[in-house]
Amino acid sequence: MSLISEFKEFAMKGNVVDLAVGVIIGAAFGKIVSAFVDGVVMPLLGLLMGGVDFSKMGVVLKAGDPVAVPPIPDLVLAYGAFIQTIFDFVIVAFAIFIAIKAMNKLKRKEEAAPEAPAAPSSETVLLTEIRDLLKTK
Repeated sequence: MSLISEFKEFAMKGNVVDLAVGVIIGAAFGKIVSAFVDGVVMPLLGLLMGGVDFSKMGVVLKAGDPVAVPPIPDLVLAYGAFIQTIFDFVIVAFAIFIAIKAMNKLKRKEEAAPEAPAAPSSETVLLTEIRDLLKTK
């Protein structure tokens, strides 16, 4: 089997395609959550905490030199961005938890549902017909 045909067989398997779709949707969902946290959650949280802007929170570790050529910026430990990233993670993790919980609930319902009895074989049908004919005589 050639390398190209092996790769084609691998890439067309259902699991690989499902994984690719999941990654693409997950990346888009991550962007939505980041925009939600940056634009809605953090400003509201900052307002509740007295007008704090988390994106600008940080500690200057070493002052820069603005008159140098080229100017040297301050060395800042930006913990506000880290706090925003933690909120992003918590929201994404919670959404995934809810989705997995719902899927597990549906799976349990499917497993608990009784299976329909199997259709009788042709031999069983024939023997039943013979029995019924013998009963009528």
